[in-house]
Order: sequence, then C-alpha cells, then structure tokens
Amino acid sequence: MVGKQGRVTGKIGPGLVGEVMIPVRGGVEAFYAHPSVPDEEFGIGSIVVVVEYFPPRTVYVVRALV
Repeated sequence: MVGKQGRVTGKIGPGLVGEVMIPVRGGVEAFYAHPSVPDEEFGIGSIVVVVEYFPPRTVYVVRALV
C-alpha cells in the first residue's frame, strides 16, 4: 500500500478525515485519509501518495510529484 498513488474524493486537512480512492487488486477502493504533514490540505481531485498505512482502511498521504 505504501507508495501507491490515489485521487482525493473527500477533502483532507487538519481536523478532517478525508477520503482517497486507491487502485487495489485490479479495482479501486476508498480509504480514510489524513495528511502526513499536520497542516497540509488536499482538495478533491488532488493526486496523493500513501506514506503510511494502518489496516484495514486508514492511510496518511503526501502530495504526489506529478
């Protein structure tokens, strides 16, 4: 899971539990998402990279270098 890219579908930011869609096993699945850097925000449609994964459905993300 760490290193995979995903697309934000629910705003991620301080005090928010966002959502990101990540390709998994040939499909796409939703995960609860938090910013890895505490004050960072990601709007809907942003591309992010998973840096930490906590099963079953929580990830911490950073902005992807696109």
